[in-house]
Formats: sequence, C-alpha cells, structure tokens
Amino acid sequence: MPMNSDIISNPKSDRVRRLASLTSSRGRRKSGCFLIEGPQSVREAIAYRPDLVSDLYVRSAGPDDLRPASKTLAAIMDQALELGEGSNLYVHMVTDQVMDKISTDSQGIVAVGDAAGIMAFVDDVDLGSAAGQESHQPQADLLEPSRNPAGGTEDTLAGPSVAAFWQVRDPGNAGTVIRAADAAGCRAVVFVDDCVDPLNPKVIRSTAGSLFHLPLLTMTTEDFLSWSSAQGLVTTAADVYGTAGKRPLSLTDLLYSGPGDGQQVPRALLFGNEARGLPQEVLDQVQDIVSIPIYGRAESLNLAASAAVMLFSLAMSSHIERM
Repeated sequence: MPMNSDIISNPKSDRVRRLASLTSSRGRRKSGCFLIEGPQSVREAIAYRPDLVSDLYVRSAGPDDLRPASKTLAAIMDQALELGEGSNLYVHMVTDQVMDKISTDSQGIVAVGDAAGIMAFVDDVDLGSAAGQESHQPQADLLEPSRNPAGGTEDTLAGPSVAAFWQVRDPGNAGTVIRAADAAGCRAVVFVDDCVDPLNPKVIRSTAGSLFHLPLLTMTTEDFLSWSSAQGLVTTAADVYGTAGKRPLSLTDLLYSGPGDGQQVPRALLFGNEARGLPQEVLDQVQDIVSIPIYGRAESLNLAASAAVMLFSLAMSSHIERM
C-alpha cells in the first residue's frame, strides 16, 4: 500500500479543493468520486469494499509528524496496511487545517470512493445468483442463509429480502433506513424514483458503514415492480390506509399468520415518501399492503421508525420460528 512521505499542509491546494468539492453533488458528478467521512464509515469501506477506495487522508499528530493523531486513526491505517502492496489505496497524512478544509465531519479521517463502483445496476444484482455483484466478500446466493458476525448462520428468507424506499428525500432518513435494512438482514436496498443522492455525505455518515455491506440500487417504480417480480419477491407496501379495493393487513396479523398464509416468502418491502407516503397508483400495483398498529395516541410513526419496526419484526419472526 503506497504512502505519501510528505504531509499535505496547504489547505488552498488544488487537491484539497477537489476533495472539499466532493461534499456537493456537482463535485461528485464532475469527478465521479464521493467522500467517505469518519472512522466508522472508512473502517467498513476498507473492510468490505476496498476495491472502491483510492485514497485515504489521515490527520497527523503534528505539522511534521507522520504518525496518526489518535489510536483510532492508527488502527484504521493498520487495517489499510494489511491490504498489502497489491492494493491501489494511497495513504496521505494531512494537517489539522487541511482536514478541516476537506470536511467538518471527518473526525480526523476521510477516504475517496469510486461513485460508479458503489452503485449496483439492476442487471448486475440477481437475488438468485448474485451474478455480477462485485464484493470483497466471497460471492454467495443472496437468497441463501447469511452468516452473522458472531459466526452463526441466520436464515433470513422469511424476512424482508429487499427494502425499497420511494422518493425518500431526507439524507438522515435515507442513511438510517439503509442501516436498518442491513441490520435486519436484507439482501439489497432500492431507492425508487426521485430520491436523495445516496452518496450525499450525510447519507453515508448516517449508514454507519452499512452502505458498504449490501447492494444499493436506484430504479423507477415500473422497473422496481418488474424486477421484484422477476426475482420472485412479493411486493409489500407499508401504508396506513391502503386503497378502496385493498385494505392493509396489520403487521401483527402478518407476523402470526402461518406458513400456509404466505408469510414464508421473500418480500420486497416498499416504504413511501416521508411526507406523502405512497400514491394510490403505486399501492394499486403491489401485492400486499401492511400497516403498523398504533397502541398509544401518536397518529403515526416517521419513516425511519416505521422501517425499523417493520423490517425487524419480519426478520425476528422468521428467526424465532426456526429456533
């Protein structure tokens, strides 16, 4: 792993300006790169998708000191070093002033990622074979049991296989729901129609590294419905009211339904926009509609809470049945 022997100290240099521009959508489009900020996100990017990372910038202990500024940063540098000489990852030490110019949310470390590489394409993600989906991890069938960090094998087939979000606009929400989908064992996340840029720095920070754990796709509503059908997924919308011809099933009823009632099938769970939910024309095209029961006086739950409750409820229900 190459390492720059000079500390970058000029916050007005062209390199630093280019890095700082990655916090804007224009800068990302122009360069084809995106910024990964903070120890957690950088650590996960190096661990799971080192193929995406081209440059690592680390706050130095002093203006003339090539050592990292903290033990946390040193540990991440060691992690990068373990990639070996064959890695294309370059490490650069920078001063406080340079790091602050690059990002105000860096916590002392940022990395540059390849924007085209992080976004999965519809033709490249097959939930039956994972064909073409690049990953640092060994390829596996996305509809086969996955291995959890503790070393056990978790069968998530009966839970939601795909978490999809229609026109999600808030960066914090977008990152949070990606993280929830990852934790619930989803095989992929889909952003449907006009959503926030998933490479927005706030989105990436909010995922806490989950962005690098599972495929992320973007597609239109029509493409999502067609793709889900081709993957053998039951399209299930999260909605409180449903439509005149299709009333929502309570999440509680879905969880307690038996296998004969269709629970034990892989699902694509679709959530709506934060303010408007899902339009009727979308609800008319899904196979099921499910709502979360409200036991107190709250009118509803926000998107992040709804996604976490529903994704985890389905995932835990499937695991409990297999105990």
